[in-house]
Amino acid sequence: MFLLADTAFACACNTYGPVTVAAGAEITFVSPAHAGDVLVAEAAERTRYGRSGVYDITVRRPDGQVVAEFRGRSREFR
Repeated sequence: MFLLADTAFACACNTYGPVTVAAGAEITFVSPAHAGDVLVAEAAERTRYGRSGVYDITVRRPDGQVVAEFRGRSREFR
């Protein structure tokens, strides 16, 4: 789940052009996932300031059940 959320985070924070990397991240596991589960990650930019940003990613099953919440902090290279 962390890999899926981290990939969604990377895609979201790199949409502006300059290479952007994770400055930190944490995940909260809300409910269990099982082998064979289909999971979907949705990223939302919360704020960008200077060369930094904060993004929230929710990992869900297709029925909408939340499996994990991820928050990532980004840092842009110039």
